[in-house]
Amino acid sequence: MINWLRHLKEWVEHFATKPYALHALFWIAFIEASFFPIPPDVLLIALAVATPRKAFKFALICTAGSVTGAYLGYLIGYGFFEVIGKPILSFYGAFDKFDSVLQTYREHGFLALFIAGFTPIPYKVFTIAAGFNQTIDLVTLTLGSLVGRASRFFLVGGLLFFFGARIKIFIDKYFDKLSLAFVILFILGIVTIKWLI
Repeated sequence: MINWLRHLKEWVEHFATKPYALHALFWIAFIEASFFPIPPDVLLIALAVATPRKAFKFALICTAGSVTGAYLGYLIGYGFFEVIGKPILSFYGAFDKFDSVLQTYREHGFLALFIAGFTPIPYKVFTIAAGFNQTIDLVTLTLGSLVGRASRFFLVGGLLFFFGARIKIFIDKYFDKLSLAFVILFILGIVTIKWLI
């Protein structure tokens, strides 16, 4: 399994050298939002390391692909849950946790999408769950996906834009911790605003 994922990651990275790399970035971000196991950050980082000055453009393409792909995940959850959705959730070991995902949506729809979109949590689990019995409406799906995914990809793009290739090792090693810290700060900000108001 690990070898298979490593080969798949290398396959995604190889698109960075192709003339259609930007199209590949969009489509990998698109399919990752609904079923594909390799995050688009892999190709985003490879492209931004090669051309740091275009890092924000790459982040924008990545965001557009991922937000658009969230609708495919939603469609799978809404119309093809038994045939396609269940096997995808089972593959990621998330089917047993599906009820808790739905409960999280009922309590914190937008925030759940933002956190799933920004952190290493498999985003496709949440896009599929959003469509299941229309757990989340399309406006919340769009806004949560846009804010979460854009925050993630523009953070990566910004680090590479300002620091270049030397930041890649740092991102590879600490991105999970950085993303969790950012989410904690985001939640604390919301709580503080509500307390002040």
